[in-house]
Amino acid sequence: MVFHGSCLCAAVSYELLSVPKAVSHCHCGQCRKSHGAAFATYGSVPRSDLRILSGAAAIKSYASSETVLRQFCSHCGSTLFWSRSQGEYAQWISVALATLDTPFAPRQQKHVHAASKASWYEIPPSCSSFE
Repeated sequence: MVFHGSCLCAAVSYELLSVPKAVSHCHCGQCRKSHGAAFATYGSVPRSDLRILSGAAAIKSYASSETVLRQFCSHCGSTLFWSRSQGEYAQWISVALATLDTPFAPRQQKHVHAASKASWYEIPPSCSSFE
């Protein structure tokens, strides 16, 4: 199955050639600030399974740490992707799942960096969470 996605203004559109894996709701401070929300939800695909269909020039990058690159639309500010430049997962890219236009229902999901969560948000007790 192919999944399609886009940013808020539709300047950037993309497709995923595989099902996103490792779906997680990240509560780290960087994800919260980049999304302006209690957490950011991402799923990962091999880099080779992400195809930018339009708007590649509108994608801007921000190195949020020495090894992490965050990418967003320069027109509307939508967070799109993040990836590691080195290490075990350097060949994967994480996609902001809220930008998907194709329906997607993950089989598993987890909350990560729960110790950094917003003080006003409570992770439901039935959810898996990790520090």
